Amino acid sequence: MNHPGKCKHLHGHSAQVAITLESKTLNEQGMVYDFSDIKKFVATWLDDTFDHNMLLHKDDPVLPLLQQAGERVMVVDEHPTAEFLAKIIFDHVAQGGFPVKDVSVWETDSANAGYSID
Repeated sequence: MNHPGKCKHLHGHSAQVAITLESKTLNEQGMVYDFSDIKKFVATWLDDTFDHNMLLHKDDPVLPLLQQAGERVMVVDEHPTAEFLAKIIFDHVAQGGFPVKDVSVWETDSANAGYSID
């Protein structure tokens, strides 16, 4: 919303997510965490939360029309940018007890944004 370029129009992405975990020690298997553990925790949540879902700012003028049409819409208080998505994912992974260092969301092969706490 309020974007000066072509992104002001409704559009979607087939994003990819990169999650970096960090620890000063390794577990008994020589890992921070097994990749399958983080994947189990995050993959289903990502699909349930974002897949085939329109993310819209709460003040977006098209929101009432989509809701009336019965479309799946996730209403958010901030603009649903890649940075915003990275923060939501970061927070979810951290709440799961994983030592997350940063999360990057790739909208295309050459465009990504990340979120970290340092």
